[in-house]
Amino acid sequence: MAIETGNIAVQTENIFPIIKKFLYSDHEIFLRELVSNAVDATQKLQKLSSIGEIQGELGDTHIRISIDKEAGTLTISDRGIGMSADEVKKYINQVAFSSATEFLDTYKGLEDGKSIIGHFGLGFYSAFMVADKVMLITKSAKGDAEAVRWMCDGSPEFTLEGWEKESRGTDVVLFINEENKEFLEESKINQLLDKYCKFLPVQIQFGESTKTEKDAEGNDITTTEPRIVNNPAPAWTKKPSELTDEDYKSFYNELYPYAEVPMFWIHLNVDYPFNLTGILYFPRIKKSYEIQKNKIHLYSNQVFVTDEVNAIVPEWLTLLHGVIDSPDIPLNVSRSYLQSDSNVKKINSYITKKVAEKLEDIFKSDRTDFEEKWDNMNVIIKYGMLSDEKFAERAEKFCLLQNTDGKYFTLEEYKEHIKIAQEDKDKHIIALYTNNKTDHHVYVDAAINKGYDVLEIDNVIDNHFISLLEQKMQGVQFKRVDADTIDKLIDKDEKTESVLSEADQESVKELFNGIIDQNAGTVVLTALSPDDQPVSITRPEFMRRMKEMSYLNGMDFAAGMPDQYNLVVNTNHPAISKLMTQETEVREKNVRQLHDLALLSQGMLKGQDLTAFVKRSVEMM
Repeated sequence: MAIETGNIAVQTENIFPIIKKFLYSDHEIFLRELVSNAVDATQKLQKLSSIGEIQGELGDTHIRISIDKEAGTLTISDRGIGMSADEVKKYINQVAFSSATEFLDTYKGLEDGKSIIGHFGLGFYSAFMVADKVMLITKSAKGDAEAVRWMCDGSPEFTLEGWEKESRGTDVVLFINEENKEFLEESKINQLLDKYCKFLPVQIQFGESTKTEKDAEGNDITTTEPRIVNNPAPAWTKKPSELTDEDYKSFYNELYPYAEVPMFWIHLNVDYPFNLTGILYFPRIKKSYEIQKNKIHLYSNQVFVTDEVNAIVPEWLTLLHGVIDSPDIPLNVSRSYLQSDSNVKKINSYITKKVAEKLEDIFKSDRTDFEEKWDNMNVIIKYGMLSDEKFAERAEKFCLLQNTDGKYFTLEEYKEHIKIAQEDKDKHIIALYTNNKTDHHVYVDAAINKGYDVLEIDNVIDNHFISLLEQKMQGVQFKRVDADTIDKLIDKDEKTESVLSEADQESVKELFNGIIDQNAGTVVLTALSPDDQPVSITRPEFMRRMKEMSYLNGMDFAAGMPDQYNLVVNTNHPAISKLMTQETEVREKNVRQLHDLALLSQGMLKGQDLTAFVKRSVEMM
């Protein structure tokens, strides 16, 4: 054919500045767009071949990517359906919207530029974000169409002419501009292919791999072969019946090399009322709350889109890892639109439902296994219960509480377990808990000696979770074991008389008030058993919980305030009675020693005060 020149039909304005303006920060996606086009062309060829419209063997259908540093070019080649001259005029020379004004109006207020090119069929033009000039050489697989070459330098002007090309398919050659020479580096292209094209459904070749083998005489023979950089049939595209546990674990390792093996997984596969496939894995999070969000990758027909899935996956499930793939998620609009989209809402609800079903199934079928996994997954379940009322209702059946003996109970089981022994005078059932059974050993021990049970609740979100439990477990109040003396935590209305007279009690109170920080602590005299501690620290439940919750919420209304505590003096302990008989100097030293011992047991004695305590202890010995 004769050389043809013309203007690309953008009608009113030049498309290229708009592309560069909207996608400047995300210019690397040009490779995703061009490789995706090559995949589409290959799949169209395969479809036409399957229905008999393309005759003969298809042969090699790999997509090839190559770099020529000397020429400054990056080439994406496919052996797909190809295009005739008329098709190039139709699909390349006519931009599929009426004007740039419409483009700007449609995408006003976008949070980012990702994926917007594809919405108007502009994927090919993303090449001009990194190239001064683009050359397209193509030959249609249909009939005896002549091969053609199309050239454009980033202006609306192009040339189209006949060309020599032996095989069907399309070569897109990018003459990389000075600002983007990084895309002529093999390492950069490898990085982008791994990010965007890792699971595209057509094999992609880039670079070479070497292999060394021994010949019959034991000599090393090194051979090179094209390197395949993608997995065209990832696990989520297969049926669960086709996969073993090892297949799922192997795919997880493919997604997250060197990561610890996940506990279990959920295979998503639904085609009505929306299309969604994927695999979600439960990682081992543990009590340290090692949050790693943005580990769920969103794909559309195996093309990577984003790992920011908050609008699609419930916030609490962003703690999971894995892949979801759906062509029904609108990818070219703002997050606020996504949150109101009906398909996205259905997908969101479906994923939550599948997670709840999986957890309930594991609990019912193998409770021992579920309990063994609890430490590594309870953060996710608790976070879900706090975030989603419907999930919370289902999770009540399998949410577990663990006591300091390592025994597990459902919410209802635990209420039954403690309701007789731990009911106070006002008919409230008191659930005692510790967030550190080592630091709280003296308090836990006192509770157990009374015949009470103590829960171990020690995750960072447990302050919020305890409040939720108090709503769910009607009639149950949660109190940390160091919030008060054990007889006050579960008040049975049983009075113990003090061996000290009222006058002696007043003197004792004055002694301790003389050394305590009045802004942080309050002296409380209590008649306990002589076997209980002479002086102990308790932290009132309400104020402590309020301060910790405000800190977690980022409010920190009590910033700078010291921890509030009560200094509980056991007036029935022999050491307290003995104070009344001592010389003033000795008594004051012993009062300070008892006070510091109480602080030390709670990890509250530090710095200069700790040094003084050690020195005083040595002197007293």
